[in-house]
This record gives sequence, structure tokens and C-alpha cells, in this order.
Amino acid sequence: MLGTFQHSHIRIEVEATQAQIQASLVQPGKFGHWLWPQRFSQGLPDALHSGLSFTSYLGLVEIHHQVKEVTDHSLYMVLSGGIDGFHEWYWGNQWVQSRLEGVSALPLNLGQSMAMFRLRQYLQQPKPQV
Repeated sequence: MLGTFQHSHIRIEVEATQAQIQASLVQPGKFGHWLWPQRFSQGLPDALHSGLSFTSYLGLVEIHHQVKEVTDHSLYMVLSGGIDGFHEWYWGNQWVQSRLEGVSALPLNLGQSMAMFRLRQYLQQPKPQV
């Protein structure tokens, strides 16, 4: 893998419940909206689960994701391809944090910062009343 070893750890506060944050992180129908312009392989299930493998694309860069663990408060994935490393997510009521480590030519800290900003925006959008 070409690139340099990089690591980034970000925690933010958000106006959202643990369940809203969890859905935004483990449901492809939701994270596909706020992780734009990143695209994801077709045929993903309604929710990520341990053992699932999928691919995302950032422009021409292909990143393979191997979901190792999903709980009510965390998600852990091993990455390969455009990023060789791992991505961990943890969340609770009104907070979410992300830790990303790996070798890549991509600017991981910038990408992670943008993703967290977009997640906060997504979670703060008015929700339809049911």
C-alpha cells in the first residue's frame, strides 16, 4: 500500500438519541446520504452486521470494509485497498466518536472531519412527524 500511516480520533456532540445515531451509522440507506460523495456497493442489507464485507468508492479509490463487530453502541471495521487499517465508531445519547487509523494516500483526518460535520448536519435535519 502506498501512502503514510495516519490516525485521527474525533468526538462530537449531536442533538440526537443513541438510536438515531446508531441508525445513521449502521443502516446503509441512511449513511449513504450523509457520506456523500462516497458511494457503496449495491445489495447491502438493511443494517450492517458482523461478517459483512462491502466496498465503497471515493472517486476512483476503492475501499474494502470487513465488519468485525456491531453492537448497540459501537461499530468496528477493518479496511483495505485505498485505506489499509481500521475504523471504529462509538456512540451514546448526544455524542458520537470515530477513530480511524491506517496507511493511505488519502488525507484521512480531513475526510473524517468532513464526515463528522456531515453526520451532525444529517442528524440535525428536522425529522418527519409520525
